[in-house]
Amino acid sequence: MLGTKAGLEELMHVKSWEGLKQWVAKNWDVVVDAAVKRLGEGVRSELGALRDRLNDDKIAREVVAPALLLMQAERLGVDETTLRYLGAVVSSAIDGDGYVSAAMKIIELASGERVIALLWAAAFAAHGIRAKMRGAGSTFQVIVSGGDAARLAGLNFLHGSPLLEGDERVINHKLAGAVEPGAEGLSVSWEGLRRTPSGLVAADLTISEGDIAVKYNVYLRGHDILLEFASSNRSHVELAARLLRLAGVSAEVKRKGSRDKWYVYAYTNKLAAGREEVMKALAEIVKTARDDGWVDAGKAERWLERLEKGLTLREGWPRYHVGLTEGALVVSFGSPNPNSIWREAQRLENMGFEEGKHFTVKMPEEGRDGYVYIRREGLKRAAWLSVYGEGEQRRLAAEFVSYILQRAKEEVDDVYRKAEEIVKEGKARGSLALKGFEKEVEVNGEKRKVKVIDGGAVEEDRGGRKLLRIKIAAEVDGVRRDYTITYGRFGATNKAMGRGTARADAPGGRETDAERLAAVIKALTGREPRVYRMKDGRIMIICYEGHIEGFARFVELADAIEEWLEETSRRNRFKALT
Repeated sequence: MLGTKAGLEELMHVKSWEGLKQWVAKNWDVVVDAAVKRLGEGVRSELGALRDRLNDDKIAREVVAPALLLMQAERLGVDETTLRYLGAVVSSAIDGDGYVSAAMKIIELASGERVIALLWAAAFAAHGIRAKMRGAGSTFQVIVSGGDAARLAGLNFLHGSPLLEGDERVINHKLAGAVEPGAEGLSVSWEGLRRTPSGLVAADLTISEGDIAVKYNVYLRGHDILLEFASSNRSHVELAARLLRLAGVSAEVKRKGSRDKWYVYAYTNKLAAGREEVMKALAEIVKTARDDGWVDAGKAERWLERLEKGLTLREGWPRYHVGLTEGALVVSFGSPNPNSIWREAQRLENMGFEEGKHFTVKMPEEGRDGYVYIRREGLKRAAWLSVYGEGEQRRLAAEFVSYILQRAKEEVDDVYRKAEEIVKEGKARGSLALKGFEKEVEVNGEKRKVKVIDGGAVEEDRGGRKLLRIKIAAEVDGVRRDYTITYGRFGATNKAMGRGTARADAPGGRETDAERLAAVIKALTGREPRVYRMKDGRIMIICYEGHIEGFARFVELADAIEEWLEETSRRNRFKALT
């Protein structure tokens, strides 16, 4: 297309990569002038010197794409066609050294050279997308954020490389990450409620993003809702499928028999997994058909109930399940749409979660839903981040905790109490300091004054077993002692249990020392430990998981406790598997 423009006709005869490099070098003044027009005269000499380096194939591979995009915008203007090329080319750049953050609404491209980063910034500016540059030395980033990132993400998703679903080895994670910001400019509308010749109730549903719009047929059938788009032009159907995925609806392009006809479709359950805009439009179609007497009221209510289950309860958050299983809190999100699962997993990672530690993911397969499961430690992590996190991470975590508590409150009281308990534990983790901590507690009917001087926790490996030693230097009623509680995992259930020993040579003997240690533990955890007197005269002080949660409230202990709990929990799971 550029070769049809005056002065650039030689491009029509370029047949090789070497020829393309030479042509770009010959027409480099067009590139420089277009960049200066967007970035100012200050970049002219720097970009001008780049022409002589185009013989270097490594440089040319990074330069030619943004150079052609810049020429394209300058000579052909910005329209649906040129934006489609921008989306396709940027997709490759992002998939290489790029980065997409749905939560932060940021897209970054990386380059080892400032001048190449400048060229990308100019190419973006030429297409109406603002970009900032950051970096020094051998690392530079071109950063697109906010509404411009949403626009670029939409182009990336709609026109970039294929989003291969299902197989962990080939799925394009970065493209999947563009779904959330890309859908920001999504618009859904409907019209044309009618009856088809076969008697079905139908309507037209239009999904658009920017200048791109696709009109789908919606059919209210005997037992479900069907959305469909069909065409003899496969590329049109591919675009329709991508737009559906952008709207959160899992969709694949299929061929009708042996004919040159392609189609994409989705039934009620997949539609219910989509974004709120889709759900609202479909619900309006059903309600209008019901109110006009075109469908049975009972059937309409069943459809609306199925759609309601997929509606977002809080803007930006899908419908999580919150409940109890054998007394344990279960927090999960399920969907047949792999894009929805990946989008949620990425959001959790952006929030500060680690997969395998705070949450687990299973992709949809063989007609079964995939899921994201939040572990107890994950909800605690979110609660902690909601208080001690920074910036966007803290905001996301606070929204997530508020939303999960809201969902828990809709269930039976026990669910809410359990969720609230875990959230309180998470917010308390690392909230106190050992040094200078003072408290008066009652042990065996006697009040004792505890003052902590110092403390810490370390992991030790003894005979292949991971132990956690919590060491506390404290004064109890004016008597200073160094105490140690050693935690390990015990029994078939892998219970965490800590042990401390009263010393015979301590002031007052074993009995008094045991009472002092019990007072320290109660002051720090809020729970009195168990005291066991052995036949040989030894006195053991026993702590459990509830105590270790109390210890985790102190900043000097929190990190070591969290790491030990996770490490020993993983070891137990591995042992069970092997």
